[in-house]
Amino acid sequence: MTEHCCAAMTRHLDWHCETHTDPFACPDALVDFSAKFQEYGLIVHDGGTSRIGIVFCPWCGGRLPESQRDRWFDELEARGIDPWEDEVPAEFEDGRWLRAAS
Repeated sequence: MTEHCCAAMTRHLDWHCETHTDPFACPDALVDFSAKFQEYGLIVHDGGTSRIGIVFCPWCGGRLPESQRDRWFDELEARGIDPWEDEVPAEFEDGRWLRAAS
C-alpha cells in the first residue's frame, strides 16, 4: 500500500469491522484503496462495489498520489494482454507490478 497523506486517512483505510469482512458491505467503511491502480475512493453503499474516486484527502485536504490506472492498462497492452479477454497476471492485481515496472 502506498503512503497516505494523514493519520486519519490511514486509520480509515486500516479500519476493520468485526461484523463485515467486506468493506463495501459495512456502512461504517468510508474509503477504499485500489492497490493495482493506486487509487483512493469514497465507498458508495449501494449494495455493490461502487466508489467515487478522490484526488484529495477528505480529512486534511492533502493531494493524494496520482492514479496509475492508465499506466496499468499501458503495461498490460505492452505485454500483449487484453484485461477484458485474457487472464491478468497476479502481480497486476495488486501493487507489485509498479515495483517491477519502475
